[in-house]
Amino acid sequence: MRHFIIGTIATAVAFAIVAWLLPQIDFTGSIPQLLLLAIVFGVVNGIIKPVVKLLSFPITAMTLGLFSFVINAALFLFVAWIAGEFLDIPFTVGGFPDHGLGLDAFIAALIGSIVLSIVSTVIGLVIHD
Repeated sequence: MRHFIIGTIATAVAFAIVAWLLPQIDFTGSIPQLLLLAIVFGVVNGIIKPVVKLLSFPITAMTLGLFSFVINAALFLFVAWIAGEFLDIPFTVGGFPDHGLGLDAFIAALIGSIVLSIVSTVIGLVIHD
């Protein structure tokens, strides 16, 4: 339970830092909404991501692992869609889901997922569980 709480708080802090760093990623909610967003991100990464990575293994192998960046960006957009559609959390990535899916949204999700993983790694090095 302790690992879950620390991981959720670390992910929420990482989301706040990414939203502060990148102008294409917008979060204007409260701290409880940020924690709920971190929980949704954890559930998506824990349940959906392994299935998607398994199903996309052939193309990931053909691209020498570069397709995993596309998977991460797509899941980042999926989290934004879930947050806006079902939880009413004000979280948008390059205007998605409010203005539809476009190249700007996908590039913002790609950059956002990379920055989020870097920030989460740094936070994980600082906070030991």
